[in-house]
Amino acid sequence: MSRYLQLCRKVIGIGRNYSEHAVELGNAVPSKPILFLKPPSSIITEGQSIKIPFGCRKLHHEVELAIVIGTKGKHITEESSMDYVGGYMLALDMTARDFQDEAKNKGHPWSLAKGFDTSCPVSRFLSKEEILNPNSTGLWLKVNDQLRQEGNTKDMIFNIPYLISYVSKFFTLEPGDMILTGTPSGVGPVEKGDTIEAGLEDIVTMSFIIEGAN
Repeated sequence: MSRYLQLCRKVIGIGRNYSEHAVELGNAVPSKPILFLKPPSSIITEGQSIKIPFGCRKLHHEVELAIVIGTKGKHITEESSMDYVGGYMLALDMTARDFQDEAKNKGHPWSLAKGFDTSCPVSRFLSKEEILNPNSTGLWLKVNDQLRQEGNTKDMIFNIPYLISYVSKFFTLEPGDMILTGTPSGVGPVEKGDTIEAGLEDIVTMSFIIEGAN
């Protein structure tokens, strides 16, 4: 396991950071980043399975580029933000969509929908040298060999320097912390027995199997 995963104290998700994804879920395109948290206990690596949370009837996949923080910082400027990046990972923001829809309708938090065990599968750690331009990198995801998501980080509403600076205004960023930068359009359901394969261009791929409820 990467030392960064061992250090991780929080995973900060960015919601609706691709305009087409916001539209496909019937949401307004945000004027500022939408933040939510996943606990470190949600993280799994290849060889482990994604488990459908108890009572969930609509589990969705969301492929994302994750920023891994390398240096502690608070109130970071956009100009210096990349100095705080230790590297990257490919990540899935698994979402219990029925839980989320219910929470949104009632004005409740998204914690159950986003933070359940196994909701944050990640790839191996990727050094900064492996991803030369994280603000223009392709992402894709397949379910049972069928392409579901294909996008590029250049289409993010808020780019990486802005996200790091914005998040650091509210949370002290510490080594090992991750920022999930949002998902492109094409999110959809998965079921028990499905296999998710995802990739970051030809740099890294990862695969996870869906298991039944915990």
